[in-house]
Amino acid sequence: MLSRVAENLYWMTRYLERAENTARLINSTTQVLLDLPRGASFGWDVLISVVGMDALVKERGVKLDEAGIMRFLILDEDNPSSIVASIHYARENTRTFREVLPMEIWERINRLYLYIRENAQRATQGRGERYAVLHSVIEQRQSIVGLLMGSMSHDIAYQFLKLGRNLERADMTTRIVDVNSAVLLPTDEALAVPAMERLWMSTLNALSAYQMYRRHVGVRVRQQDVVRFLLKDPHYPRTVHHCLDEIESCLSVLPNHSEAMKAARQAWRRLDRMQLEGLPPLVLHQYLDQIQADLGEIHAAVAKQYFHLHHAPVAASGQNQ
Repeated sequence: MLSRVAENLYWMTRYLERAENTARLINSTTQVLLDLPRGASFGWDVLISVVGMDALVKERGVKLDEAGIMRFLILDEDNPSSIVASIHYARENTRTFREVLPMEIWERINRLYLYIRENAQRATQGRGERYAVLHSVIEQRQSIVGLLMGSMSHDIAYQFLKLGRNLERADMTTRIVDVNSAVLLPTDEALAVPAMERLWMSTLNALSAYQMYRRHVGVRVRQQDVVRFLLKDPHYPRTVHHCLDEIESCLSVLPNHSEAMKAARQAWRRLDRMQLEGLPPLVLHQYLDQIQADLGEIHAAVAKQYFHLHHAPVAASGQNQ
């Protein structure tokens, strides 16, 4: 397979996953704000830090209120990680290798692109409208994944699709978990304990994980149990553990995978050693940062081995980490 095609396949699914998970992150944060009790504090600017966009926001002079941050994260095409930009880049990458994919994939990605172009502005005009638009983005993105899994040969091309999807998914799961690290709860324990339970329930709901958590962990929602489930559960497809398993599975069938596999196994060993009981928010934040750094190392190894064989720039692909 040509390295350019492999790279475009990889980034197509990364961008689609990023769009979906940014939508999940925004909806989750909205719910967190609605559930905060008196005496707790949390600001929309936390979202910018969670997605690692502090420098770009400062450079662009984005207003750090709800409206300004929503425009930046949803419809700002100069932000390469906004929902509109991510779907645009996914569409452009898909357009360059349509013959590799089932024909319906292009049609659905193009339909998603047209939908977000028509409705992105509406998503900044109130929380109810925003939820509806972002929920539709999530549903349309999930239909694309289902079609890929059910109608595409699971060959080398498919491995690059799955590799990109799981790297992005693991990274975004850590960022959604990280939102709660920034919430300052009231000092009154009678208010703080139920508030913390609602916050972690919102995190599970953001990842469509609440029912599976109840089934495999229990009815009570506690920080250490939720964090352990979302980082280390081997079966739920949005956990870091499961994504790392999928990444290793993809790499195992790709040629010359030794450096990328080494990075993946280093990430797995570090995750396995993490003690997650009774973590203060700062330590949890540091752990999540380390996981994100390890995922970045896997990406770097994959890019070096499989994508750097071509040097001509791709004008419309907008690839970035």
